Amino acid sequence: MNIEDAELLIIRWIREKPQAEYSNYGYDVYLSNVIRWHLHESGERDRQAVEQSIPNLWPTFVAAAWELCRRGVIRPGVRQLREQSTDQGSAGEGYSITPFGAQWASESDRDDFVPTEPQRFAQMLAPYIERFGPGFHERAQEAVRCYGAHAYLACCAMCGASAESILLAAAIAKRGEEQVLKTYASAAGRSRVQTDLLAHVSESLRQEFSNLSILLRYWRDEAAHGKPSGIADNEAYTSLALLLRLAKFVQENWKGLVSHEGSG
Repeated sequence: MNIEDAELLIIRWIREKPQAEYSNYGYDVYLSNVIRWHLHESGERDRQAVEQSIPNLWPTFVAAAWELCRRGVIRPGVRQLREQSTDQGSAGEGYSITPFGAQWASESDRDDFVPTEPQRFAQMLAPYIERFGPGFHERAQEAVRCYGAHAYLACCAMCGASAESILLAAAIAKRGEEQVLKTYASAAGRSRVQTDLLAHVSESLRQEFSNLSILLRYWRDEAAHGKPSGIADNEAYTSLALLLRLAKFVQENWKGLVSHEGSG
């Protein structure tokens, strides 16, 4: 059990509102009850074993609750003034859902499946950071933070920026930094850099790279305009998935992309 797993369990508790065996008092989330619920769902039926497990799991769940507090989903304390509080609740057991958290929880359940916690997403990005650089990593992390806050337009913009970091890393490896950055800064620079990168690669590589990057590029351009974008959960979710696929594809086909000659 790690912090990200505990976060997902608390999110499920908020969304499903299961019947607690013990009172939640004046709180929406009482961590010991969340842990009991998790252990029962995992098949543990021995009451004594459940109670003995709570102290071991509790620090992880407190850290997860604090992360959700930082994101504005829950807050310490009872729901309303004069609701029943407890000493344990005041010591880190009890939390209530914020108005933002209630809206956030009702909007989508995809947070359970996409890696929206920065720590877990960082683990998936780790194999690519050295090759694509800190700019890629920074923008990808910003993208997932935006998704976690349901700021979908910003998420797509950051995914597009991360994809450009991948493009630049490959182009620089092929042509050198000075030439690539000069081209990139010129009119239609991004398109010219990509055209040069893909000029002498195989048709299959060219097609796959274009397919993975076109939506990311489109949504980034949409985010740059002043008109309403219509970008929502589906587009942001797809952007994150495409970004990971693009990073994996370029990593696996690095030599074919950056060599000066290839099969056309």
